[in-house]
Amino acid sequence: MIVNIIIYLAIGALVGWLAGRIMKTKTGIIGNILVGVIGGVIGGQLLGGLFSFLGTFGGFVTSVIGAILLLFVIKLIKK
Repeated sequence: MIVNIIIYLAIGALVGWLAGRIMKTKTGIIGNILVGVIGGVIGGQLLGGLFSFLGTFGGFVTSVIGAILLLFVIKLIKK
């Protein structure tokens, strides 16, 4: 149980970091985790099973796309 949570947060941090690099933003480790986890939810809701044929990697791609969308919206709001 606790190991799954740690893995989930680590993947969220990786997704958030990657999205931050693509969008050229710096959010820190906590921000990366939040962006990655929330981005995963957004990507899952918007894209559904679009990349499901890729298996686990498809879920990762979906999460990164969701995180990029989240950072894009945050940038728009900050302007």
